[in-house]
Amino acid sequence: MIKELKKIKFIAEVGMNHNGNFDLSFELIKQAKASGASAVKFQIGWRDKPGELNQIDDKIIKKLIAIAKYFEIEIFFSIINENGFNILKKYKFDTYKVASRTVKENFPLAKKIIGLKKNTIVSLGFWNKKNIPFKKNSKVSYLFCISKYPTYPWEIKKFPKNFTKSIYDGYSDHTVGIDMCILAVSRGAKIIEKHFTLDKSDTSIRDHALSATPDEFKTMVDICEEINKKLQLKI
Repeated sequence: MIKELKKIKFIAEVGMNHNGNFDLSFELIKQAKASGASAVKFQIGWRDKPGELNQIDDKIIKKLIAIAKYFEIEIFFSIINENGFNILKKYKFDTYKVASRTVKENFPLAKKIIGLKKNTIVSLGFWNKKNIPFKKNSKVSYLFCISKYPTYPWEIKKFPKNFTKSIYDGYSDHTVGIDMCILAVSRGAKIIEKHFTLDKSDTSIRDHALSATPDEFKTMVDICEEINKKLQLKI
């Protein structure tokens, strides 16, 4: 008998790829689920002023939660500022994300998020110190990340040779394509975060170009799951 495999968490990073039209989130979340994503992630506290495309209030959060519940997929947020933190803590999310930007520019806020003692995923794209910002435990996971949008192959430095022997639990990807995510899984990554879009040619924001379409995301998931299975079988 093959023992139960340790699964990979695939995060479809919607971010601001809704372009300010939160009704589009229904299709984005639907397609993320169909593409094999374990969770969908949005951002709160970035480009969030009145009239900006990511202005999120309680009404929008409740709508996103309802959509995710309908499609039976986990939803959570990257928290960028204090206002976003104060809005979200009213809800019972299982997971939170601390963005690279938050770790660097608002460390007290990052500490508050960690202090909620929920499952917290921390990207370290801007972190340049030797020690990790927070002690690793069953609630805190770290992602390797290059905070350039997009990240080109020649800009990828210090990519872990073996995630299981590093401080990183997974990889947050900003490259064009899905190959770096596949490489990360082949090196032991157990969390993959990839931006997700319905249209890579959309120029509303920069993230569309470095995102995966539903077909690409599904291909990535299928390949990564097979690699993960073979790694655990020690082939």
